[in-house]
Amino acid sequence: MHDFTGKATSVTQALNRAHQVYDAAFAARQAGLEIPGQQDGGWGARGVRNGWESDWAAAKAGPWSNTNSWTRKKPYEL
Repeated sequence: MHDFTGKATSVTQALNRAHQVYDAAFAARQAGLEIPGQQDGGWGARGVRNGWESDWAAAKAGPWSNTNSWTRKKPYEL
């Protein structure tokens, strides 16, 4: 599983942007270059691994909720 985060106005846009940053990161890796940092809208990839193929047909997008965030309210908080 790979997680990509960034701003998007639709599921389609999110999937397209994720695919774009993945392709840019993979191309940089193949060329022996540093992986690009965050791009417009906060999109970026931290790394890719040789031999890992993404199944874009099965990719899903939705709102991100960081379950480990210290700002996220826990069920027991008042």
